[in-house]
Amino acid sequence: MTDLTMWLEATGALAGAGGLGYAKVRAPRVYWSLVGMPVTWGRFTWTYRSTMEVCGLTVQPSGMRAFMTRNLARREVRPVAAKVRRVRGTSTGLRVTLRLPAGLEPADIAASSERLRHAWGVRSVTVAETKPGYVELRMTGYDVLARVKMPRKAQPRDLVVPVALREDGSVFERDYRKVPMALTLGATLSGKSVYQRNLIKGLAQLPVGLIGIDCKRGVEHGRYAPRLSALATTADIAGQLIDALVTEMEDRFDLLALYGVSDLWELPEHLRPVPLVVLIDEVAELFLVTSKKDEPARDRTVMQLVRLGQMARAIGIYLEVCGQRFGSDLGKGATALRAQLTGRVVHRVNDKQTADMGLGDIAPDAVVAVTAIAPDRPGVAVAGDTSGGWSRIRTPETTPDEVAAVCRDFAHLTPDPPFLAPFRPISRTVPPMPAAPPRVIPQQTP
Repeated sequence: MTDLTMWLEATGALAGAGGLGYAKVRAPRVYWSLVGMPVTWGRFTWTYRSTMEVCGLTVQPSGMRAFMTRNLARREVRPVAAKVRRVRGTSTGLRVTLRLPAGLEPADIAASSERLRHAWGVRSVTVAETKPGYVELRMTGYDVLARVKMPRKAQPRDLVVPVALREDGSVFERDYRKVPMALTLGATLSGKSVYQRNLIKGLAQLPVGLIGIDCKRGVEHGRYAPRLSALATTADIAGQLIDALVTEMEDRFDLLALYGVSDLWELPEHLRPVPLVVLIDEVAELFLVTSKKDEPARDRTVMQLVRLGQMARAIGIYLEVCGQRFGSDLGKGATALRAQLTGRVVHRVNDKQTADMGLGDIAPDAVVAVTAIAPDRPGVAVAGDTSGGWSRIRTPETTPDEVAAVCRDFAHLTPDPPFLAPFRPISRTVPPMPAAPPRVIPQQTP
């Protein structure tokens, strides 16, 4: 009987260890909740003060505090670390709220995030300022970006589209009210198209007009025609469409002036024109010309785009520009247009110069993170904004057929402004792929 009990206990222990090992690989959230979080929480609690001292994140106490410690408490006066106000566990990591002492700032904590990550054995540590004097350490216990699964509550709303997942487990949202113009860069097979698909999938469910500019004969945006108010498939048509958008912008400014307001959202809902999102795929195609006689038309198109980038936010026209490379080498006006695109998402690129073009002017320290993206992780990108903050993100895999299905389901939301009538896409039936001819195997004669 004793031998049987021993074997049962051993078998149970092996099964438990095997189950935890399986959960660590296949169900990291479960493993983190059962094992990772308690271990990390304990390690953080026992080593917090010594870790902060080693990392240089302490300051000398004030004179009064030093006097009270030395003469009343009869203890050695030690440097002061940030006071832990709250520790909260999540399904992906830990959230620690710290009260900074005088002499420390959030940038000091952020500069030591790599050292803190290794000290506490977590995947990543990011620092966010919650209010003056307080920061939140966001620790991630495992590689959240290995398998991206968007939370169910992440749904499009009010010009806010959840597009990807950050490495700290939070949702990366494309908010057109806060960041009206954006630039997305990435090399071939870097996941740039997947990012754009997720964006279109979310926008299609909102009461906005979608305008596609796809100079590759519409091979990317053509399948979303049921939800597009306009589609340009060549550079010449794109130039005409952009001219029409500039004319519409001027008409909308006249409407704002008539009612004495400075923003589209200050108008009553029944007077408010529909917001428009202009999706430009491979923006370099708008800059390239084959002959010198085409340069005036190219320059006009680019300058009109710059005007939209400078002024169109107030009247509800937003630019979403996508390309492999975007810099002054494209031609006149490229740098001026890029300066208007405040939101930046940069996927894996082929050279450091492209990463500098995307993030060097707003978040220089993020350039290194872009060049470190592995080729076998499509969809991983670095997102930054004009505040200087940045984060690693990854978009979930979405097929073109899934996005096309959403566009068909929400085709009734497609607005039909009269000025876009000449550019309205024609939904066409895609012919079936022809069957491969039968393979004929020659017979050998005896």
